[in-house]
Amino acid sequence: MSSQETLLNDRYRLIAQQGSGGMAVIYKAQDLALGRTVAVKILRPSLTNDPEFLKRFRQEARNVANLSHPNIVTVHDVGQDGNTHYIVMEYIDGDDLKRLIRAGAPFSIDRALSIAIKICAGVGYAHRAGLVHADVKPQNVLVTENDKVKVTDFGIAQALSATQPLERQRIVWGSPHYFSPEQAQGEPPTPAADVYAIGIVLFEMLTGRLPFVGADQQELALAHIRETPPHASDLNPNVPVHLDRILDKVLSKEPGARYRTADQLGRILISYRRQGHSATDEIPRVPDRLPPADTAATLPPTPPPAALPGAYGAAQSTLPAVMRAQAATEAPTSRTAGWSYPDGSRATAPVIPRVGEPPRPYQPPRAPDAMLQSRYRAAEPPQPLDLVTIVLAFLAFIAIVLLIPLWIAVYQAWAG
Repeated sequence: MSSQETLLNDRYRLIAQQGSGGMAVIYKAQDLALGRTVAVKILRPSLTNDPEFLKRFRQEARNVANLSHPNIVTVHDVGQDGNTHYIVMEYIDGDDLKRLIRAGAPFSIDRALSIAIKICAGVGYAHRAGLVHADVKPQNVLVTENDKVKVTDFGIAQALSATQPLERQRIVWGSPHYFSPEQAQGEPPTPAADVYAIGIVLFEMLTGRLPFVGADQQELALAHIRETPPHASDLNPNVPVHLDRILDKVLSKEPGARYRTADQLGRILISYRRQGHSATDEIPRVPDRLPPADTAATLPPTPPPAALPGAYGAAQSTLPAVMRAQAATEAPTSRTAGWSYPDGSRATAPVIPRVGEPPRPYQPPRAPDAMLQSRYRAAEPPQPLDLVTIVLAFLAFIAIVLLIPLWIAVYQAWAG
């Protein structure tokens, strides 16, 4: 910008450029009216020639200004100074997530989950308000030194896609790595598309790379539509198997196979972080050394994974049920080495024979003997009496009462 344009509407003094993208240039600025530091995003001139886009953009900006959430960048103002159209937002003293990924990925599991959960909280709040971000990517996530997360750029991609599809393809396709398969096919974005993009951001934080690469936009689009994403654990062995399964669901090709909203994904990640990977990935292993041969020993059964508590509000679906269903159909892997059975039954290892004693043949489990069966029957609750039984008992009682005088007379006659 020229020196004459460093002051917008006699209120916002531009201090320094902070960044730029396909749709806007961002400046650190001073709000002279309120005496505070703000961020001013100025739209590129190529976007401001369409009155319909500007109308839709202002409406989207108003919608976003009504969002008040700790994980969403607050919009203070939207305005125009001549041919310059801009948005005024809160200033975040930090870096965008893309720079942090390039500098330090792969992140630790806890840090990646923490950032992803905060992204889900902000985007999920917008979903509840009826808004779709449509352009979730690390460049639109700001992170402070203490990992406070703010999602920005709500509404611009939506306004652009609704009014300038050709311009959208030219500009927004500058970051096609995070687009859902349905967006790559030209369909309008939904909350499930935001969930897909959050999944790719989480994948990138865990591995330091993107799940899909391509030489050009078309190749990337086809990869999103057709290719199966790699497992994050193949690129980072520290990623637990159940987190891999969550990512598999999030990156499903069909929107209906994913979590429906960012809120739902956030609840799953919170539950997993609280107990999931500690309860399912730190399973006791079989001891390397057996007990002495002259003692009988059994191996303790592996306890089932603890149920994960509900979190992130009233949960609509819980992760443990999914995990238990998957564990019931799969054999133990090297990650879950130990004595466990898919059906959850409790069993002990065979008794170890004494020294010199021939090995004992395998004995299948026997049914309970007669004594145990009688105990089982004795423990059964009594059956209620029916009407016939009551009548017969009453008649027997009357007969006994009538026989008493007869017994007395016979006794007197015998005694006399």
